[in-house]
Amino acid sequence: MIRNVSLITLYCSDQDEARDFYVDVLGFVSNTDIQMDGFRWVTINHPDHPELEITLMKPGPPLDDEGADFYRRQLDKGQAGGLGLRVDDCRKTCEELTAKGVTILQEPSERPYGVEAVIRDNQGNWLVLVEPKEFTPEDFA
Repeated sequence: MIRNVSLITLYCSDQDEARDFYVDVLGFVSNTDIQMDGFRWVTINHPDHPELEITLMKPGPPLDDEGADFYRRQLDKGQAGGLGLRVDDCRKTCEELTAKGVTILQEPSERPYGVEAVIRDNQGNWLVLVEPKEFTPEDFA
């Protein structure tokens, strides 16, 4: 039986730079960094959630050439999807991240589900920050 999500992949062009951003800027922790079967396996996780590892992977096998090239182009354009991150105070988090040089793509905005902002990591992935609040389907009408 499936117990939980334990691993997700985030594509990057430079694993060291990506790891350093997530660890030094966002507060994640470095987990695994090994060579395996001809490629480098680098993972991070949030310190409160060691059960969920994020693989920082360069586009390549097992993707075919066309798939890997697609991810490279998306990263180069800064249009790769990334992660949704829950925060306690979206506005304060954006102020802190701006002071660290993080690009804010969408300033904090009120949404029916909470306050949301969008930032970009140093690899071209966008990350959604959400300060959640209780909502009902009627809140979207």
